[in-house]
Amino acid sequence: MDDNGKFELKWTPLFNEEKVVFLLKAQLSKKSWIGIGFSDYGNLTGSDLCFYWEDWRGRGHMQDTRVLENGTLVVDDQQDCEGFQYSRHNNSLLLTFTRKWITCDPKDYKIEDGTVHVTYVTGPGPLFSLDGINVKDENHGFQRTRLLQVNGDEQEDSQYFDVLSNNAVIPPKETTYWCRVQKIPEVFKDKHHVIQFEANIQAENEGVVHHIEVFYCEVAETANLPLYSGPCDGTERPQTTQACKRVIAAWAMGAGPFSYPKEAGQTFGGSSFSRYIMLEVHYNNPRLKKGIVDNSGIRLYYTKKLRKHDAGIIELGLEYTDKMAIPPLQEEFVLSGYCVPECTAVGLPQNGITVFGSQLHTHLTGKRVMTRHIRNGRELPPLNQDLHYSPHFQEIRLLREPVNVLPGDSLITSCWYDTTHRKNVTLGGFSISDEMCVNYIHYYPKADLEVCKSSVSDQKLNDYFEFINSWEDQPTDTSRAISENYRAISWTPLRAKLLDDFYTHSAISMQCNKSDGNRFPGVWEGMNNVWPKLQVLDEDTNCEG
Repeated sequence: MDDNGKFELKWTPLFNEEKVVFLLKAQLSKKSWIGIGFSDYGNLTGSDLCFYWEDWRGRGHMQDTRVLENGTLVVDDQQDCEGFQYSRHNNSLLLTFTRKWITCDPKDYKIEDGTVHVTYVTGPGPLFSLDGINVKDENHGFQRTRLLQVNGDEQEDSQYFDVLSNNAVIPPKETTYWCRVQKIPEVFKDKHHVIQFEANIQAENEGVVHHIEVFYCEVAETANLPLYSGPCDGTERPQTTQACKRVIAAWAMGAGPFSYPKEAGQTFGGSSFSRYIMLEVHYNNPRLKKGIVDNSGIRLYYTKKLRKHDAGIIELGLEYTDKMAIPPLQEEFVLSGYCVPECTAVGLPQNGITVFGSQLHTHLTGKRVMTRHIRNGRELPPLNQDLHYSPHFQEIRLLREPVNVLPGDSLITSCWYDTTHRKNVTLGGFSISDEMCVNYIHYYPKADLEVCKSSVSDQKLNDYFEFINSWEDQPTDTSRAISENYRAISWTPLRAKLLDDFYTHSAISMQCNKSDGNRFPGVWEGMNNVWPKLQVLDEDTNCEG
């Protein structure tokens, strides 16, 4: 939990009982106290703590508490830190307790599947009561994790090989996308399945590697591609490498290893499989440091023992484009990307696909992400959601229950952003200071559909800029670049609300793409956006009253 390794927390989720059992090992001097619990985004104030303390006789107690905005501790009327036991040997403390996911106390934190900011605070005792104790200036911190972690299937014996950036020289600028094309080893003349992958980050460069993807190059197995290594947008990058577009593996900050379910694996190799893959690494270098040389990448674990299904990845959400924008000074501004029924109808097999994993992704202002699932006009449970999302903890997560997505289903990926600390508009784009809204879903059996994302219609966006010029007297002009128009607007709460209403009701442009980058046949421009305004719906908690 802490930088010095004095506090170690372990836990076991009991899914049938909807509880979590915690075990805390702490190096804590006698009569000192420690609170361990949860907060929305890691803040001590507003946190919900199970608080261990010792009285003047050295007897241990645990109480359910919360921290007010001024740092004062308050003991809850309803006590929900259950099953408390402890043992102490000198300065070594071992304690266990149990916490229900949902306690039905409106003052308690609700433990949900997604990112949880586990918070701690500690200080000296002894105490005779907790009421009125102020903890604001005491030693405290937090860690992000997923308490309701789903364990993956145990993997059989496998081999691995690394896809690395190979001495990439990172330029002194904030954002760099580095691409490296390489041939796959000769062993992959025969078809294999990738059954697990994980990041392989050069230790001293952990702070600059933001996310990594490995792409399959959609070229003939006899084709020869240049082994390009350099900036992805470099003028020297050969045009033929643009065929490297199908995602094989992806990693982002905070993610651990990802294992496929025992019935599926990612196809790798074989007679019809291209000999080339491409690594893409997003480097974030805000201090503009010079002389960074990096060898990070992804480690792929593979087996020749093929599984029942070939797996695939589909990108949902918003296109990477400055057509989408977030005004400044917004506590919560929502952008949504659509995967419309017309696209799943042409892109998915008749019996649909089984989604078993999901990776939600934004940049620095994202605070909540959800993918809604709609069938025949009826909303089903969310495919995935993270109501306390952090861009610093972006796991590829196995779903607790696999989700069947059928042709004709709709998938709406929405992201909430907090721009209260930004002075001007935030645009969609690739830079770390730009924003994204993406859900990479992992599924089987593999389908032709690779990208199902949207952006606002070009024509409707021009209409919006003309409206904001005529009615709000803003210096927007459709002959100017989109980014210039957004930045020219003097943002007020009213204009932010107008933009929100515009996005909610505007026609959209769809990217309904195959793995070769081409769209499926059809008219994908100016499609109607008929979905209702997104709301976060509380699940049935079975709490009376």
